[in-house]
Amino acid sequence: MPTDDTPRPPPLPNSALTRRFMRCPKCGHAPLPADQSLPAACPACGLILAKFGATVERRLVQDDSDDTAENEPSKRERLIALLTHVPDRVDSVTFWSRVALLAAFTIWGVRLIAMDYRTGEINASFLHRPLLIFHEAGHVVFIPLGEFMTILGGTLGQLIMPAILCGALLVKNRDAFGAAIGLWLFGVSLLDIAPYIYDALQPQLMLLGGHTGEDGPHDWIYLLRELGMMKRAHSLGWLTHKLGALVIFISLGWAAWQLRQQYAVMKRMES
Repeated sequence: MPTDDTPRPPPLPNSALTRRFMRCPKCGHAPLPADQSLPAACPACGLILAKFGATVERRLVQDDSDDTAENEPSKRERLIALLTHVPDRVDSVTFWSRVALLAAFTIWGVRLIAMDYRTGEINASFLHRPLLIFHEAGHVVFIPLGEFMTILGGTLGQLIMPAILCGALLVKNRDAFGAAIGLWLFGVSLLDIAPYIYDALQPQLMLLGGHTGEDGPHDWIYLLRELGMMKRAHSLGWLTHKLGALVIFISLGWAAWQLRQQYAVMKRMES
């Protein structure tokens, strides 16, 4: 008979202790002991019932984990969920304010697209100034990466900031409408870059230092020369402008779709 000083085996998981077999899972013998905790065994083959039960439990837990992993949404599904997220509640003041905002950004975007990128007409727009701040900051940020990246950093800076704004509103705030406006600003930044690319072949634009590219440093003259693409400056400027226009129209379409979904939510709340 075991005494209080007799070493006891380590306890099994509760699920294993509650598992009770009517027949031996190995040889099919019946009946089995009523108490199947350690060290109870099958009288016929000697299978330790509690140990076998614990093994079964571990396999079931592993199978459940595999099923959970398989049911988790893919990265593509998570991205689509973010892009199409609609708030559960939308009040009328917020909704109609966003409608007015979208109308203003649509008119503003069309006007910016219509500006002549070959003459740098967009340089006189209000948004050129804040984008210029991001541009100059980009030069400073990329200094540790060498001369080429320092020069390219100006263009990257004014593209990265709107991209960060778009991503933060989408991921952190789950505000797809706000993210669409951030994407709109990214498109405008492309429009703002296009004249400087186009200008590299025959510099005419007045730069920040009060000179043209013929008289002083010009980012895209340097970049296109380094890449051996100077002859393509005009076509690259045209392409950048068209890409910016495309991004703006995509952002406006995204925002309009969002408002359509939010309108349905607002009506449900009112009914």
